[in-house]
Amino acid sequence: MRPLPTSAEAVVFDCDGLLVDTEACWSVAESAIFAAHGHPFGPEQKALVIGRTVEAAGEAMAHYLGRPRAGAELAAELLERVRQELSRGAAALPGAVELVRACRAAVPIAVASNSPREVLDAALGSAGLVDYFTYSFAADEVRSPKPAPELYLTACEALGTNPQRSVAFEDSATGVASARAAGLYVAVVPSLPGADFDHDWRGTSLLEPELLAWAGGLRDGAAR
Repeated sequence: MRPLPTSAEAVVFDCDGLLVDTEACWSVAESAIFAAHGHPFGPEQKALVIGRTVEAAGEAMAHYLGRPRAGAELAAELLERVRQELSRGAAALPGAVELVRACRAAVPIAVASNSPREVLDAALGSAGLVDYFTYSFAADEVRSPKPAPELYLTACEALGTNPQRSVAFEDSATGVASARAAGLYVAVVPSLPGADFDHDWRGTSLLEPELLAWAGGLRDGAAR
C-alpha cells in the first residue's frame, strides 16, 4: 500500500457509498426488484450492480434474472425506487463531512459520481455536503461514465489539475477502474465488506485517523 501523497493538488470524491449512505437506498430498491422476480438479494447480487450507472445496473439485473431484453425497463424501475428511498433522506457517512471540509481548505475538490444528476444532487443535499463542492459531475453528463475515465478526467480539467497529481476516493471496483484509467492516485474505502480490488491506499472508513492528518498537510505539500 502506497502512502497518501502530500503533494496532491486536488481531490475527487465518489458519492454513493463513499460520502453519503445511499447504498442502503440502492440496496432496498435492488432487493425489491430481485424479490419481485423470485430471487434473493445478497452480496453476490449486490456485487453485480454496485458502482454501475442506473442503465448498466438495469442490464446486469436483466441478464441475471433471465430477461435480457428488459434492461431499460428494470433501469427505470430501479431509478423510481431509488427516488422514493432518497426522498426519506440519506446521511453523510462517518468522517465524510470532516474529510471534505479539511480537503477543501487545502486544495480544489470535486465529486465524480456514476449516479444521474438528480440522484447526486439529492444525495449531497440530504447529507449537507452540497455547499462544499463548486464542481460535481454526474453519469448523465458525460458520454462514457465509469468504468471509463471520462468522469475523473472531466473533474480534473475543471479543477485545473493534472490527474497524476490528484487523488480519487472510491468505494467500488467500477469507480476504481475509472480513477485508475484516468491516472489518479486511488484511495479506497470499500462499501462491501470483504471486497478486494486495486488500490494505492485502503481504509475501513473515512474516520481513519491518518486521513485528517493527511488532508491537513495538503496545502504545504501541494505548494512544494
